[in-house]
Amino acid sequence: MPSTLFPELALLALTGLLAGVVNAVAGGGSLLVFPALLAAGFSPLAANVTNSVSQCPGYLGIALGSRRELRGQRFRVLSCTGVAALGAAGGALLLLTLPSAVFDAVVPWLLALAAVLLGLQPLLRRWIGEPDSDLPDRRSVLLPAVFFASVYGGYFGGALGIILVATLSLTAHDSLQRLNAVKGVVSLVVGIVTVVVFSIGAPVDWLSVALLAPTTLIGGYLGAKLAGRLPAPVLRAAVVLIGIAVAVYLLVE
Repeated sequence: MPSTLFPELALLALTGLLAGVVNAVAGGGSLLVFPALLAAGFSPLAANVTNSVSQCPGYLGIALGSRRELRGQRFRVLSCTGVAALGAAGGALLLLTLPSAVFDAVVPWLLALAAVLLGLQPLLRRWIGEPDSDLPDRRSVLLPAVFFASVYGGYFGGALGIILVATLSLTAHDSLQRLNAVKGVVSLVVGIVTVVVFSIGAPVDWLSVALLAPTTLIGGYLGAKLAGRLPAPVLRAAVVLIGIAVAVYLLVE
């Protein structure tokens, strides 16, 4: 960590809790952690890889909590996670091999895209509707789409869950609850791959990960308990505004 002062540690702990709550209620909590790491003094690249690694335990919790919805989806899960592992590895390797100037130039636009997708999430859900579970998956579209979504997840990862839900809903025919469970497993695979790759060659700050991972889990637990009481549209709007503001700041910096 660039600074071990108490204010930076307190900021990350509080952001981890809030991000967990936002993930449980509205989604997009990683878009809060990224600017918090920037505020703590990290470069965009270090903030991105540290954020990606710290999100992985939360994906595990989602996957474990979705075991009932995953029943009967073995083939879909195996095929999606196979291409997701390849895509995430490709995205993570691109991040580490391309010059840091490329990431610095691209990340504001990725951040803005993630924020806009989060803001459009309710509209996407209404537009997609409830898929027809009697129809077969369009695997010729599904698997390439999951691959490219996972490349994005390995490279940046903000709002990956929203991208995956939209992708699965448009190409796989099943209930949104069951497809959301698949999204959790695919996100976990992307997270594991990025943890492995970034552990070897990326500037991950493990002190921050040790602080963010448990606080995000606690926030997620609290958010799940409060999901029916907290105003999801307000939380979503706040995250969108923060994401866009940080993207603009990075563009003009």
